[in-house]
Amino acid sequence: MIHELNLRRFAPCLTMVLLCFFVLSGCSGDSGGTVPFNTLTAASLHGLTTDGNYLYVADTGNSSIRQVMISTGVVTTLAGTAGTTGTTNGTGSTALFSSPYGITTDGKNLYVADMGNSTIRQVVISSGVVTTLAGTAGTKGATDGSGAVALFSSPAGIVTDGTDLYVADSGNSTIRKVVISSGVVSTVAGSAGTKGATDGVGVAARFSSPYGITTDGTNLYVADTANNTIRKIAISSGVTGTLAGTAGSSGSSDGTGSAARFNAPYLMTSDATNLYLADGGNNTIRKIEITTGIVTTLAGKAGTSGSSDGVGVGALFNSPRGIVSDTTNLYVADTGNNRIRKVAPDSGVVTTLVDLVR
Repeated sequence: MIHELNLRRFAPCLTMVLLCFFVLSGCSGDSGGTVPFNTLTAASLHGLTTDGNYLYVADTGNSSIRQVMISTGVVTTLAGTAGTTGTTNGTGSTALFSSPYGITTDGKNLYVADMGNSTIRQVVISSGVVTTLAGTAGTKGATDGSGAVALFSSPAGIVTDGTDLYVADSGNSTIRKVVISSGVVSTVAGSAGTKGATDGVGVAARFSSPYGITTDGTNLYVADTANNTIRKIAISSGVTGTLAGTAGSSGSSDGTGSAARFNAPYLMTSDATNLYLADGGNNTIRKIEITTGIVTTLAGKAGTSGSSDGVGVGALFNSPRGIVSDTTNLYVADTGNNRIRKVAPDSGVVTTLVDLVR
């Protein structure tokens, strides 16, 4: 990793070298699979979502929202300006974000957990128009309420069921609900500022820095990152239980329920039958059967980082963070490699969809 002092000293030179490289190579603008998501900072891809034709990527380090055509790997910037952070609403590059992390879609809009701003943003896919749905930029808190009255603290994962958003409010160790039509925010589970691993109902449940969240329409599933567990919340009742893993015990063991082990699980996705998890600390992609809690390793080798394509343990990842399913394939934000990888869930075959210049 480049130290901050060295980066400041050599950034102008690096910028000139990179500009020369792109001019000489004929690669200018967002024209294809070698377009850099991030050029002068560490790899930064996190949240992924899809509408079936495109992937939408929260490019955290560049504070922008990127679009990847699945069939070609062509990358474009939908909203935000790379290298410029801010809170501005607007269209395309005039809108500004600050370390966007999680992202989800209802097919027409994107909803972004703008972590650095502690807000929830909405992006109209067809136009790139960005607005703030809930939260107040620069003000952290745990207040429930409507729109700017509601406060978040470093929101990470986000998922929609088409009507509501559910947010893993990592800084508060809570799960929040946002009504899309009104921007009304409420707390589904957990107690702000009180970390723990307790199962229970609503505010009686405890989490510890949850990052990932997904849904099958009936339940929410949460990657309770600091507890190294996967939690299940019944949407109708707020009852929280532990589906897999044991709080306080990290590892890489496959198994059923509490016998399985995780190491810093991050973002999650679901095909309604299984959960798929970017197990960042293990450099693996894990599969969890919803009805049984059986956990298996789909791809990657625990404790070994790398960038190799291959099958199952023959494929290597480096700190994967984001993951999404289009019901046929999985797409992974392989954060340490600055790549987007494609995983076939039935076979464990891993290929690279986009290999981005750092």
